[in-house]
Amino acid sequence: MIVPMKKISLVVLDSERKTALQKLRKLGLVHVEPIEGKGENFTNLKNDCEKLRLAHAAVSEVKPKPAKSAQKPLTLDEALVQAASIVSMSAEHKDLEDKILAAKTELERLKLWGGVNPSDLAFLKSKGIDLALYEIATDKYTSLDENVKTIFVNRDKNITRFLLIESDAPNNASAAGNTESAEAAKTAENPAQKASLPPEAYAVPLPPSSTQELEDDIERFGAQKKRIAEQIASAAVYADALKNSGALLEKTLEFENLYSGMEREEEGKHALSWLSGFIPSSDLAKLQTAAKEENWALAIDDPAEDDAVPTKLKNNKLVGLIYPLSDFLDVVPGYREYDISGWFLLFFSIFFGMIFGDAGYGALMVLMSVVMLIAGLIKRKAPKSETGLLFVLGLATMVWGTLTCSWFGIPVDKLPPVLVSLAFKPFSSAYAAQSAENNRWVVQNIQIFCFALALFHLSVAHLKSIVRNIGEKSVKFLGDLGALFMLWGMFYVVLNMVVDNQRFPFDMPIPFAPLSQYPVMYPVAAFVGGGFALSFVFSNYNGSIKESILESLKNLISVLLGVVNVFSDIVSYIRLWAVGLAGAAISSTVNTMAGPMLGGFLIFAAVLLLVFGHGLNLILNVLSVIVHGVRLNTLEFSNHLGMVWAGFKYKPFKE
Repeated sequence: MIVPMKKISLVVLDSERKTALQKLRKLGLVHVEPIEGKGENFTNLKNDCEKLRLAHAAVSEVKPKPAKSAQKPLTLDEALVQAASIVSMSAEHKDLEDKILAAKTELERLKLWGGVNPSDLAFLKSKGIDLALYEIATDKYTSLDENVKTIFVNRDKNITRFLLIESDAPNNASAAGNTESAEAAKTAENPAQKASLPPEAYAVPLPPSSTQELEDDIERFGAQKKRIAEQIASAAVYADALKNSGALLEKTLEFENLYSGMEREEEGKHALSWLSGFIPSSDLAKLQTAAKEENWALAIDDPAEDDAVPTKLKNNKLVGLIYPLSDFLDVVPGYREYDISGWFLLFFSIFFGMIFGDAGYGALMVLMSVVMLIAGLIKRKAPKSETGLLFVLGLATMVWGTLTCSWFGIPVDKLPPVLVSLAFKPFSSAYAAQSAENNRWVVQNIQIFCFALALFHLSVAHLKSIVRNIGEKSVKFLGDLGALFMLWGMFYVVLNMVVDNQRFPFDMPIPFAPLSQYPVMYPVAAFVGGGFALSFVFSNYNGSIKESILESLKNLISVLLGVVNVFSDIVSYIRLWAVGLAGAAISSTVNTMAGPMLGGFLIFAAVLLLVFGHGLNLILNVLSVIVHGVRLNTLEFSNHLGMVWAGFKYKPFKE
């Protein structure tokens, strides 16, 4: 559930501001609304925190990492000094990298020219011989004007490199003179223009120094860079100290941010300071007691519609197993949205099991979670949610893999009979392998299961929305009811168009005795058409049916496309079967490749191939779960529920 919040405003004497914040932090219950700190002390603390963060990031990249036992402690002041040194070295290291890259880029640009020295060219120019580097297409070079003096350097397939000679360029130009003299000076400054080079000729810019000097710079900068890298590596023993100091200073910064950013009156004997925030309703009594003891003024109200209220979730330990995943995805429901943690865990477990789809993989995950649990108990540590989640997901994978008779991609004819007997015939790959007709029947059954899962999953979304609207006494629930009817009607359309129109024909009699004389297409059309009408009229209801209809008419194209979206949302659940099928194909291929090597002298290579191949398949399956399994919860399900995951976590101001 999403914990109800109260909005509070706290007013204290400005002279007691620091003491009040210390006690409020010790209480650790109020999520303070965003405040922007100010002042020199705040700025210095912010810079110090950033310095510690950058320093820790720099030493964290050191490979290999020093052993935990090698970590050395630092006081906060010592950590700041060490951080300043590391940040300075990191900046110098980056600067050297940029210089090396620039020098290499210049060498790469000039590598076909051989050695180039701008000083030599400058010396020749001072003697009246002006040389410029040019490149031109080879066919153009052979047709240069005979008056153009060049020195051929080299050519490749398409480009010719040459030096343009301008030996009559004047050494000095007079500031005075007629127009012809000025034009001559301009021409002398532009050899290409004077020599009438074609426009295809490209003047090659000279490097800032000779190519030999660039090579020397690369070597020198490389040595400096290596020395600095070694110095940063030697500071890796302070990684933990820098991290801990950063965390400590972040708390100080958080306090200073509130202290310096609190709204307050002008200086005076009875000047006031105040802040606003949110607190769980269940904890309000504790704050009221503290306010009474400290003589704080406290205003309490329900959050307004436009308030940015933090979200605090409260669920039992089983449902809480999903929190590591939601934290990883960084998705938080808005305060006025729904807590779908329980449904998320249930359906995500099913999706995970179907995508991994192999009981052998599931058994490995269950075994791994049990080992992690036992290791934690030996160390007297409380079980982590991650361990529990891994166990649940492994168990779901084992169940689905057992039902479909999938064990490490091993062919069914080589599986022990007991494992084959555990399979569920309508889903069993063992039964599918017996004939093409059986395979077609099993494939269709799994597709039907995917679509039935979609129907149930998305129906839950609409039912939750209906219940909320009824609770709020809003006629809008009829719009959700219409969407639910469309979903149910479209389910049969999907079965007809995707699974098999012979198995699910529209002219099939309704399978209920009183209505068996009518074809099934009648209720399907009634559900889709009637549901669309209800959705069209009431989905935008906000006190007026007329306004709701007008709003739907304004978005008529989107409303009509919504019917198609219902179809596509149901069909999208087929990805669970398709992705699982791809994983099964990979594991089977790995086994086929490794099989001939087993039992011979190449058995070691076969084991490596099996470990690598199945390991790669597991990684790909994890990516598939993130892309597909998560999407069905955070997109399809959430869209039907009207959720946009616009929330942010409740983070109280605490020590």
